Amino acid sequence: MKVTLADSLGTCFGVDDAIQEAMDPQFRGNLTIIGQLVHNPQTVQQLRDNGVEIVNSADDVITTPNVMITAHGAAKSVHEKAEAKGYKVYDATCPLVMKVHKSIARLVEEGYFPVVIGQASHVEVRGIVTDLKEFSVIYDENDFNKIIDKPKIGIVSQTTNQINTVRSIVEKIRALRNPDGSEKDVKFIDTVCKPTKDRQVAVEKLSSEVDLMIVIGGYNSSNTKKLKKVCDDKGLPAYHIEKSHELNAEWFRGIERVGITAGTSTPSYVIDQVYQAVVSMGEQLDAEKNGSPTSLPVSA
Repeated sequence: MKVTLADSLGTCFGVDDAIQEAMDPQFRGNLTIIGQLVHNPQTVQQLRDNGVEIVNSADDVITTPNVMITAHGAAKSVHEKAEAKGYKVYDATCPLVMKVHKSIARLVEEGYFPVVIGQASHVEVRGIVTDLKEFSVIYDENDFNKIIDKPKIGIVSQTTNQINTVRSIVEKIRALRNPDGSEKDVKFIDTVCKPTKDRQVAVEKLSSEVDLMIVIGGYNSSNTKKLKKVCDDKGLPAYHIEKSHELNAEWFRGIERVGITAGTSTPSYVIDQVYQAVVSMGEQLDAEKNGSPTSLPVSA
């Protein structure tokens, strides 16, 4: 069984920078992160093991002098609330998320009604829209009724969306408002981040070369879910896991080519563990197929 890693996978620079900042020895025992720094269970546990506290919001009980905004970003009002309570605020917001905040602010200044393509409940989206006086978050065509009567629409996207899906939604909005095909009164700023795009392009390419895909990342990671969706849309069997022990040897029986990809919050050591486990299962299955019976575990 051949096992191939996607050309682009795993943690991006924004996640790496946020983790390194939070893991700085100066913060051991005196830092609280407001929300999950990144959507990866291993990293969250690593932070806790390093003495970092984690709360859901700035309204929760915080006992450390320092607080940190996650890589997903937060509204300006969250920063101000924390500072007003006397905490020193460290901002680990990814620069590409900051681009979304700046882009939507610019659209509002230009007189456009602000629209975000994404999941309304996602922490990144909440951070983008919380301070806006008016806005709409749309997920698909079922939400178009929220914006159809607005005179000018300015659109950005959650950074972790599938870029092809985002472009399709924008095109449908333009066609609905402007049957002549013009872009009048509908302005789109592409804010899907490059690492997300790179990983989607890589998994798209690899999906045509394999029989099954393993997608590694937190179950609450939006960009990881989108990588699996790329496979689902192509009809390629794919399994989303967080850890190597979730692998099931039976998934690979009769499979010749396996691909592995991972979301932008997935550490390299987790990818390595999964890769080695899949290779080991492949070797056992190959030996079994060649007449050397082995005892295959249900999971690694």
